[in-house]
Amino acid sequence: MQDKPDLAALIGSRICHDLISPIGAIGNGVELLMMDRGAASPELALIAESVANANARIRFFRVAFGATGSDQRIARGEVAAILGDMTRGGRLSVDWQSPPDLARREVKLAFLLLQCMETAMAWGGRVRISRDDEGWTMDGAAARLKIDPALWEVLTTRHAPADIGAGHVHFALVPEELRVQGRRLVADLKDKAIRLTF
Repeated sequence: MQDKPDLAALIGSRICHDLISPIGAIGNGVELLMMDRGAASPELALIAESVANANARIRFFRVAFGATGSDQRIARGEVAAILGDMTRGGRLSVDWQSPPDLARREVKLAFLLLQCMETAMAWGGRVRISRDDEGWTMDGAAARLKIDPALWEVLTTRHAPADIGAGHVHFALVPEELRVQGRRLVADLKDKAIRLTF
């Protein structure tokens, strides 16, 4: 049991909680405008797409960065919806294969690692994530990868470097989450493929 609360995760949860309602309200307002006009203008369509993407990102961040209790669960359908909304129209596609009922804590780790893969797959690619009795496997394939060895080394060390930027904070959060879950990460990085097992 932890001696003190995970303040970073609580802050993440609070920010996501406070943003989800106003973003949902903006989305509802855009829908009403589209219904009133009978057809979506290019401007309204762009706003609607941006709101949907922001909503999906916040739902993703809520799982990846938010507080998680040991007994919290999340359904495969909810995970697939978050990933589908987040990657719609983007360069990265994600195929999620898992049992229907999942420990939210495990999905948190998978989402953090997905962000690590997304960083390496800066020009797009495909990721397949599966969960079986042996554990999790994440396979990524891309025409080219952008691997920063110093960042990937963080995943297997106890402490993140002091100069890690906000855009790479997910790398710094993985080691602690692995420790909390009692898991060991194995990363196989190749020229055009990444395999992570944990």
